[in-house]
Amino acid sequence: MPITSEQFRSALRHFPAGVTIVTLRSGEEIHGLTVSAFASVSPQPPLVAVIIDERHKAAELLRREGTVFAVNILADDQVELSNRFAWVKDEDRFDAGDWSEAVTGAPVLADALAWLDCRIHSHHRAGDHTIYVGQVEASAVPREDEEPLVYWNQGYRKLDTAT
Repeated sequence: MPITSEQFRSALRHFPAGVTIVTLRSGEEIHGLTVSAFASVSPQPPLVAVIIDERHKAAELLRREGTVFAVNILADDQVELSNRFAWVKDEDRFDAGDWSEAVTGAPVLADALAWLDCRIHSHHRAGDHTIYVGQVEASAVPREDEEPLVYWNQGYRKLDTAT
């Protein structure tokens, strides 16, 4: 018998993850959400993956033909922006932050630690989530020597790089 959802979450909360804001453009519509389920997939071609709950508005938009997305990797001083894209109403999320457009037209955070601009390469249903693989068309590292925002054990953390 598989473990319960609560047991699964209890175990995984002990795995630290970087924090990103995934932004997308579908036609004229833009949307964004805070995501920690992000991974690199392949350097050749350059592919990344984000994993999105099927109940989220982003999943519906990502299924549309021509939708593009960007992964904005947050710095450790961007907690408020992370919370904004996790909890604030959809239409108000982009009211904070320095946003511009990348090559694909997806919104990118100009002062993110780094960002990757992607076209959808493939998608794969996995339980109640979908894995969206993006081919990276452009990237930038605006804050190369700064620390990332980390989420671990139900809270934001900072790296101790003194050691």
